[in-house]
Amino acid sequence: MKQTISLIFLLAVLIIGFGSIYIINETEQAVVTQFGKPVGGAVTEAGLHFKIPIIQTVIKFDKLILEWDGSAKEIPTLDNKFIIIDAFARWRISDALQFYKSAKNETMAQSLLDDVLDGAVRDEIANRTMVEIVRSSDRIMSVQDVESSSVNINDEKTEDLTAKGARIEIINSILQSVSERLVNLNMGIEILDVHLKRINYIQTVQEQVFNRMISRQEQIAEKYRAQGQGKKQEILGMQVQREKEIISGAYLEAQKIKGNADAEVTRIYADAYGKDPEFYNFIKTLETYKNTIDSTTQLILSTDIPYLRYMGK
Repeated sequence: MKQTISLIFLLAVLIIGFGSIYIINETEQAVVTQFGKPVGGAVTEAGLHFKIPIIQTVIKFDKLILEWDGSAKEIPTLDNKFIIIDAFARWRISDALQFYKSAKNETMAQSLLDDVLDGAVRDEIANRTMVEIVRSSDRIMSVQDVESSSVNINDEKTEDLTAKGARIEIINSILQSVSERLVNLNMGIEILDVHLKRINYIQTVQEQVFNRMISRQEQIAEKYRAQGQGKKQEILGMQVQREKEIISGAYLEAQKIKGNADAEVTRIYADAYGKDPEFYNFIKTLETYKNTIDSTTQLILSTDIPYLRYMGK
């Protein structure tokens, strides 16, 4: 009996002992509650801590940076362009006790951040033009840049080549607005960073943008094709002209050579005739026979004509 009582007592001591100890690691912070109400301040120091067993409960929260990723929202801009904005943010629990009192858990905190961040993003975007939202520099845009980015549902264009971007200013303004509201709400949450993840036209306007971009590129392509065709015709014309010049030059050179050859032949014939006219006449007559008479030729001629002068000898 005494042994049983001792075992029960020892077991009760162990339960009470282990129930009074809890551990907080480097990535955690905690709030101790008693019957659902927080007791004392937030526990942020890592290590071994004590609480009253059974009646006190330890609720732990992340000390790490947490992520908020909102859903894409359709928002009209100041210049009446309907766009889809997708934003994200990073936050952390700065005061675990106040966080527990206002939000209880991270799921509820995410829901509260949805309202705060979505409202701040909508307010800021609605007071900005499209160019301010998408641009983060003051680089002067070309006409092509403006034509590609200046489409709305009414197919109107605003060709402002000096429009300046305000993307960084917008992000800083959203961050400041959210920070101030969270301080006023006293939620124990600190917003660390906000960014616009995606900016896009709504579907109907997006199609118009793509069609305009395609049309613009087709115009540019057609211009280059026309320039290419003109250059091609110019090259072909130069080629034909050059061909004519080469042929003309070759013909002239050939005629010169033929003329020189004919002159040389005439000179040789003249020299031969001057040395022995009778022999020259004989040779030329034989050449004439060769060119005019063959085995099938039949001639009826008088015997005293010069043509037959050498046949009878």
